Amino acid sequence: MNAAILKNWGRIAVIWFLMGSAYFLVEIFWRMPHGESPHPVMLAIGGVCGVAVGGINQKRQFRNMPVVLQAFFGTVITLLFEYAFGLWINLHMGLNVWDYSNLYGNVLGQICIPFGVAWFFIMPFAIWLDDYLRWGFGWDGRKYSIIEVYHDFILGR
Repeated sequence: MNAAILKNWGRIAVIWFLMGSAYFLVEIFWRMPHGESPHPVMLAIGGVCGVAVGGINQKRQFRNMPVVLQAFFGTVITLLFEYAFGLWINLHMGLNVWDYSNLYGNVLGQICIPFGVAWFFIMPFAIWLDDYLRWGFGWDGRKYSIIEVYHDFILGR
């Protein structure tokens, strides 16, 4: 296999693990007060969502959009992956990792409007984290603050 391809896959693996870990931490803090713990599969799902959102964020057309639109598209991507994984993991395999059937606007108990709204407000952080990791590892990008991202998000820039 070509060295450039291996290098790219290595970067994707690092982003997958770190973004998945961040997603898993959100799950821990959300579930802990309810006496629950997240299923380990959430790290993998979070990593896939992080790689997908971070990957499109590398495209100039996406990166140049207002942050609020980036958050919207990132949320849609995350919900699509959560829905697909939910159908497979929860309904097909019967693991019952999550069930949103009791929440407003749910689709087969796998995604719902309240968590879609939550992901919309978390998405600027996810976009920033992906960029920060890429910059921190010296792969590409620039350093900017999370405050700048949420400032632009709130102002619609």
